[in-house]
Amino acid sequence: MQNLVKEYIEKILNTSVVLEKPKDISFGHYATPVAFSLAKELKKSPMVIADELASKFLDSEIFEKVEAVKGFVNFKLSSKFLEKLVNDALKNRDSFAKQEAKSEKILLEYVSANPTGPLHIGHARGAIAGDSLARVGRYLGYDITTEYYINDAGAQMDLLGLSVSLAARDFIFKEEVIYPDTYYRGEYLIDIANIVIDKFGKEIVYDESKFKDIALFAKDLVMEIIIKDLKDLGIEFDNFVSEKSLYDSWNSTKEVLERNGSLYEKDEKIYLKSTQYGDDSDRVVVRDNGVPTYLAGDIIYHKNKFDRSFDKYINIWGADHHGYIPRVKAAIEFLGNDSSKLEVILSQMVQLLKGGEPYKMSKRAGNVILMSEITEEIGSDALRFIFLTRKSDTHLEFDIDMLKNQDSSNPIFYINYAHARINQLFVKSEITFDNIINVDFSNINQDGLNLIYEALLLESILNEAFTKRDMQKITEYLYSLASSVHKFYNEHKIIGTNEQDIYLKVLSIAALSIKTGLSLLGIKAKEIM
Repeated sequence: MQNLVKEYIEKILNTSVVLEKPKDISFGHYATPVAFSLAKELKKSPMVIADELASKFLDSEIFEKVEAVKGFVNFKLSSKFLEKLVNDALKNRDSFAKQEAKSEKILLEYVSANPTGPLHIGHARGAIAGDSLARVGRYLGYDITTEYYINDAGAQMDLLGLSVSLAARDFIFKEEVIYPDTYYRGEYLIDIANIVIDKFGKEIVYDESKFKDIALFAKDLVMEIIIKDLKDLGIEFDNFVSEKSLYDSWNSTKEVLERNGSLYEKDEKIYLKSTQYGDDSDRVVVRDNGVPTYLAGDIIYHKNKFDRSFDKYINIWGADHHGYIPRVKAAIEFLGNDSSKLEVILSQMVQLLKGGEPYKMSKRAGNVILMSEITEEIGSDALRFIFLTRKSDTHLEFDIDMLKNQDSSNPIFYINYAHARINQLFVKSEITFDNIINVDFSNINQDGLNLIYEALLLESILNEAFTKRDMQKITEYLYSLASSVHKFYNEHKIIGTNEQDIYLKVLSIAALSIKTGLSLLGIKAKEIM
């Protein structure tokens, strides 16, 4: 809708305009400050220019009224134009607010947690943000590939093998064991240890030379847990890339860096000159024992990414990776690529409460709150929605008991109730959605027009949310639209009135917008509650 209106205005005025939505809808559905930007060029007052511009729309079918107000030009949409948009939407429900395919290819990497244990609640935030961003982007026509980078190399894998061994000896064989300061813990390790013993025999958990083999086997089992937990949350990936598999490319990657003069040796270590691109110190990429560092793995991976020729690369990382951005971007430049094509979104941690008190850690995980536990307790819809009510780079605190409330304090209940309420009106009236498509809006009141206008804003909201990488725009919009639906329902008698069919058509477009918006967040709108 907004794009159509903008294109029409620009065609009439023969200049580009910025459209704004007035806070008070009585001033109009849209406004533009274009008169202020033209004042210097035309050497006239913005008020005079605004009057002249408004007069060019006297015979417009799109607008009911166009007027100049203090230098702004305000536009009120006509019922005829809104009716056409509603008819098109109701006849093409599956493509409502959808956009045509774009040429831009995007590689979106998110979650990428170490395969050493089940995902915790912090991982869930990046997972939900990434999946929703991909859903919205694809709906808007972008060619998006989603990817999970499996960190299956390095010290954490050695520690996984040791931790499985300790779990077996402690909990299965009931031995007294001495735990190191750092190790993985949780009931999942006992389950893995049982499988390891069944497959390889008891002796393997005592043989340190076999701990790497244990780790590799355990990694695959952990990845099965991770993939299942993600699927329970409605999240699936196009690609999984193993860090370990990429290290075969380290020598060729290193040669490129050396040719570009980006490496130097000091104290038997090899450093990347990352300070040349804003890092606070140069970083070690090869240790003094000749083993590549974690950063080396990331460099290989990003070379692999850029070699696949996407137009844009988006990474969603935990907030603790903030310092990693300049060194990775430095490596990208040294490899001969444009680091501005890489965008990093940071995902802040989550504070989880239950009844106002901090949520207790899981004994199944050892020292974290498992994502799967919260999914089981409140459902994937509630978890997905609440995680999208704040932008990823801001702190999020929520009480899971609130998400069990059956009232407006629970946002996902409130929105679903609006959708179910509309659905039940159609059931009670014994009228189908198809029956009201041809109802005209010649006698529609202002409340109905305003609700239609709000429901038709979905496409512009999706565009803004994707462009700003902020799914909060969508959750806020859906809550506001649901509030308008409840208000309209409470203020207007619908079933059995002369306005019944008009009101049902108005509400049907609101229901379509809610259903479409929720689906793009990975949530299925409820038909009955």
